[in-house]
Amino acid sequence: MASQCDIGGLSSEEAARRLGQVGPNEVAEQEAQPVRRVLRHFWSPVPCMLEATVVLQMVAGEWVEAAMVVALLLVNVVLGIVQEGRANATLALLRQRLAPRARARRDGQWVDIPAAALVPGDVVQISLGAIVPADVRIVSGSVLLDQSMLTGESVAVDQSAGAIAYAGALVRRGEAVAEVTATGARTYFGRTAELVQAADVQSSEQKAVLGVVKALTAVNMAIVVGMVAYAQGIGMTVAQIVPLVLAALLSAVPVAMPAVFTLAATLGARRLAQQGVLLARLPALQEAAMIDVLCVDKTGTLTENSLGVGRVVPLEAGMSESALLVRAAAASSTDGQDPVDAAIRAAAARHDAALPAVRRFTPFDPAAKMSEALIAGPDGADIRIVKGSPIAVSALAPLGSQAQVALSDLSREGYRVLAVAAGSPGSMAVIGLVGLSDPPRTDSAPLLGQLKDLGIVPVMVTGDTALTAGTVARSIGLDGQVCPSGAIPEQAAPKDYAVYAGVFPEDKFKLVRAFQRQGHAVGMCGDGANDAPALRQAQMGIAVASATDVAKSASGLVLTEPGLRGIVACIEEGRAAFWRVLTFTLSMLVNKSVTLIVMGGGLVMTGHAVMTPMLQVLWMLTSDIAMMARAGDRADPTPYPNAWRIRELTLAAIPLGGVKLVYVMSVLALGWFGLGLDTGRMRSLTFLTLVLAGQLTGLVLRERNHVWHSRPSKLYWMASMASAAVATAFAWSGWLMPALPGRVVLGLFAASLGFGLALDATKVQMLRRLPIDRR
Repeated sequence: MASQCDIGGLSSEEAARRLGQVGPNEVAEQEAQPVRRVLRHFWSPVPCMLEATVVLQMVAGEWVEAAMVVALLLVNVVLGIVQEGRANATLALLRQRLAPRARARRDGQWVDIPAAALVPGDVVQISLGAIVPADVRIVSGSVLLDQSMLTGESVAVDQSAGAIAYAGALVRRGEAVAEVTATGARTYFGRTAELVQAADVQSSEQKAVLGVVKALTAVNMAIVVGMVAYAQGIGMTVAQIVPLVLAALLSAVPVAMPAVFTLAATLGARRLAQQGVLLARLPALQEAAMIDVLCVDKTGTLTENSLGVGRVVPLEAGMSESALLVRAAAASSTDGQDPVDAAIRAAAARHDAALPAVRRFTPFDPAAKMSEALIAGPDGADIRIVKGSPIAVSALAPLGSQAQVALSDLSREGYRVLAVAAGSPGSMAVIGLVGLSDPPRTDSAPLLGQLKDLGIVPVMVTGDTALTAGTVARSIGLDGQVCPSGAIPEQAAPKDYAVYAGVFPEDKFKLVRAFQRQGHAVGMCGDGANDAPALRQAQMGIAVASATDVAKSASGLVLTEPGLRGIVACIEEGRAAFWRVLTFTLSMLVNKSVTLIVMGGGLVMTGHAVMTPMLQVLWMLTSDIAMMARAGDRADPTPYPNAWRIRELTLAAIPLGGVKLVYVMSVLALGWFGLGLDTGRMRSLTFLTLVLAGQLTGLVLRERNHVWHSRPSKLYWMASMASAAVATAFAWSGWLMPALPGRVVLGLFAASLGFGLALDATKVQMLRRLPIDRR
């Protein structure tokens, strides 16, 4: 099929026909069978705890209660399947928007198309920073290919016309035109490279919180052992002890917790996608909440990225601005993909000067920070032209005093300066400087101020000269010292310098490591293939709008619009989601711990179990499931970076749990000693008290300040009210439990309001003294 193609590429009609024959340039993911997906949800910690309880109840002959737990188990599994489906749908949408693209020649013109649309016979262009989108045969040009992710070979290889390049290889240098020979599953390695890793992995923070839950479960088991010993001591039979143990075991199951973690991240990812911010993986949302340092690219993030030639300074006697631009344009790419090269060629075109024939062209290399060309001189001899960073060019052709003065003047005026050198390959001289203007974005200053208000230290990281970077930084309110070009200090701290100038891509990795050694959580912006190590190392790697596929694959966050607005939005959304999950976790710790202690205290008080397995299941159905709505509740971002502080979170649960424990035990004491309720009605009273107090605990803890400072979302409010209404209906009417007198139910509602106010006052004082989320 490829032999029928010439260098002109395919027509759209022929490409469509071939696509229908061979299919898209991708390998279909092997999805788990529906039965396997369902069964997987029965094999995780929470379902296993419920399954063990079901087995114990069946052994004890508690068939009705076992059926209730099975119902709860099925509810948990269904919730898990639904949330997994929603999360996968969100990630699939993000993968589509992050899908790699290729530059192909169709209908005689170069166009950008999805890499999946390539077919054998397509003519494609591969250049620096790109990933080879299919197996190809190089037609013209040469490239340095890194195939380590395919072959394990760490040494990059040079490939020129006639050579084969395999799908997934990374272009480290050069540019080439190639013909596609195989796509999809027919490539040499049997698949295309997985360019965007967007797996929904469990975050370290989620693991830490689940670890705390497991530890508390172990403590709960110790309490259960004590309860069993006490029950035997007072002469309770085995038939009476087994339901007590089963109810206690059920009280420790965090039914809604996995779903809340996933749901909070999924909802946040969807909101950010609507704002042009794409999460490559769901845990990146919580990572955004934790960063306290943001390393920002200048070009395209703080500036407009609308480069234009503002000043041209010839340095060779008799050379005009037009002649200098012609030489600079000769060392510039013709494909229009590089904004710097496009700006220089456009400026040269305005002078109506004829460009010389280029014998050889080497595109811009971020590592060398320059591009070069070989042209024919008037006498036919080779003339080498180099264009790039003044520092890089000065290694080939020293900058004279005139050039140094001109460079300082242009940098002080805020221009991005390029040096142009020319001469025979062995004797180069700087012939001029080109000043590129890239004005700051109008929203950069206010957004930088917003980042500072959020407790984040912004640091500009740029390859420009110190003078240019400093001028731009001051114009957008980024005050502070400028770190001169050179090696990154080993002990660099974010507040040492506001700007790091003359930074090479590999220096970004060193800078991130230096900040992290100081204990900071770092966000790093990047766009090129060489930025990938720094993006991977940072707690939040951010691929800017112009990023290559390699940079996107290394990042947790991908921007589709230039500027800082998307980063600010992600940080705010991340902190709001963090607070939702954090307060849910705190509420769960309080409710689960208090419930078990109440069961022990009730046993000592009455000599009987105050909660049966059936009542425990009803409590979980009416309380835990309703608390899931917390994942979508209103929440304001904190003005400081967040972090999981497990010790403080556990300590915070002690006074809050103490208030709830005193309240619940007081109600039980009043019911047993004051009202003389029998054992059955005491169980109904315990059930209703725990449900009402649990919902109030969630409503109180959702707000940092007093509970009346903000309203819960409509869904969360309705879920809480429905939970309270259902529990009240059961207790008042006597469904599945002895009925409580109406005056007791009404009195309990009034007492619950008092408990809520007491808990709220305790929470406010506790949060002022004990930071549970501050980094």
